[in-house]
Amino acid sequence: MKFHRNVKERTFNNADSFAMSFDEEWQKFECENEILKINKVIDLLSDHPFVKSNPETAFQIANFRIKSLRKFR
Repeated sequence: MKFHRNVKERTFNNADSFAMSFDEEWQKFECENEILKINKVIDLLSDHPFVKSNPETAFQIANFRIKSLRKFR
C-alpha cells in the first residue's frame, strides 16, 4: 500500500501545505542566489492558496526554512 501523494494533489491554505510544496519545488530549481531562488520558487507556487492569501508570510516561511533550518545545504 502506498501512502505517498504528490504534493500538488493536496494543497491547503495553511503554512504546512505551503512548506511541503516549497520544499518540493526548491529541490528542483537551480539558482546560486538564495533570495532570488526563494522568490522564483514562490513565483512558481503563485497559485498555491497560502501564497495567494499570505504572500508576505509565505516569503518569511520560505526564508526561515532556508536560512534558519539550513535544510537544503
